[in-house]
Amino acid sequence: MFGYIRIAKPELKVKEYEMYKAVYCSLCRVLGKNYGIWSRFTLSYDFTFLALLNMSLTDVCDLTERKRCVCNPLKKCNYCKNDDYFKMPAAAAMIMVYYKLLDNISDEKGIKKVGYGLVRPLFAHARKKAARLFPELEKIISEYISEQSALEKDNCAELDRAADPTAKALSKILVMCGRDEKQIRILERIGYCLGRYIYLLDAACDLPDDIKKGSYNFLKYNTEGDPHEYAKKRIVPQLYFCFNEAGKAFELLDIKKYRPILGNIIYLGLEDTFKKELNV
Repeated sequence: MFGYIRIAKPELKVKEYEMYKAVYCSLCRVLGKNYGIWSRFTLSYDFTFLALLNMSLTDVCDLTERKRCVCNPLKKCNYCKNDDYFKMPAAAAMIMVYYKLLDNISDEKGIKKVGYGLVRPLFAHARKKAARLFPELEKIISEYISEQSALEKDNCAELDRAADPTAKALSKILVMCGRDEKQIRILERIGYCLGRYIYLLDAACDLPDDIKKGSYNFLKYNTEGDPHEYAKKRIVPQLYFCFNEAGKAFELLDIKKYRPILGNIIYLGLEDTFKKELNV
């Protein structure tokens, strides 16, 4: 994932922001505890959203405790005492990061390629452990990578086809948070819309660099004039559609807690993020 599913911090109450930080820090702790210190550097807002969503569908009270931060011992952070809701998001992060590393090794040249190759063994073990704990995640993500690679080899220039593997993968991952059939159907739709949003925004942000490096990007086959301006013109309407549809589905979800934080991300954070990333 790419860190595009963020909060709009100024619009959150202090207590809501503190809870969001507790989830973020708790995910960091679980990553380090289960997969080693290097895994902490892969922490992203996307998987924090996944952990928060996983927690929000139960009515169990989430107790917190205050402890020192491993990365900054001079600082104390709030952590959730129950690690259960963080295990699946942490495993998803490890598997996704490993396959992203393989993709980078394939795409890059020179010193960057060597660097990614040196880092790969650090995450190979973490990915194997995560796959043992959550084989369904391994299946979802490996199939997604395979489908995406096939499209890239074919130089696919169709927006819907190019975005579909990422959208389907996130849809299936969010479904793992569901507790009943109704929740599963709604989560499937939210996940698909968010996955599509992530893919399209990343493609728009990377277009100028991908053109320079000769890397795959479905947008570059139809570029007109300035790549950045073309990307904004082509992608921005699609991004609005994605988070509007995600918002409609979110309204139907039976959220037990943290609705204001999740709503902040979907209704405000997604729009705020793409406007900053694309300088709209």
